[in-house]
Amino acid sequence: MDEKEFDYLNVIPLVDVMLVLLTIVLTTSTFIATGVIPVELPEASRTPETAVRSQTIVIDRTGSIFLNSTPMTLPKLRDSVCSLDRSCPILIRADQEVKLQQFVDVLDTVKSFGFKKVSLQTEVKR
Repeated sequence: MDEKEFDYLNVIPLVDVMLVLLTIVLTTSTFIATGVIPVELPEASRTPETAVRSQTIVIDRTGSIFLNSTPMTLPKLRDSVCSLDRSCPILIRADQEVKLQQFVDVLDTVKSFGFKKVSLQTEVKR
């Protein structure tokens, strides 16, 4: 009896297995990225420490400076920032029409006291 030789390799089962593996990877990564996987966190006997509240410095269109909605001048801002905890995050919101020098003065004041978590709030152009 003569055996027939294989003229081709059937790759359909290989493609099926790869598509199943790809589906599993994409589904799992989606759950991890969006945080949809429900998790019950363990309980601790100690209460968590109070979170450090961020401070917001606003420079409006006229150049007025506000620290947490309290109006102040640059020297008064320097005194107020001096008393803050250095690990406290600071958010600077400046109007786009403000002179660059005034923004740099405020940023320099904050940085001179050793704050490391300083960020600038912006808007995305549409």
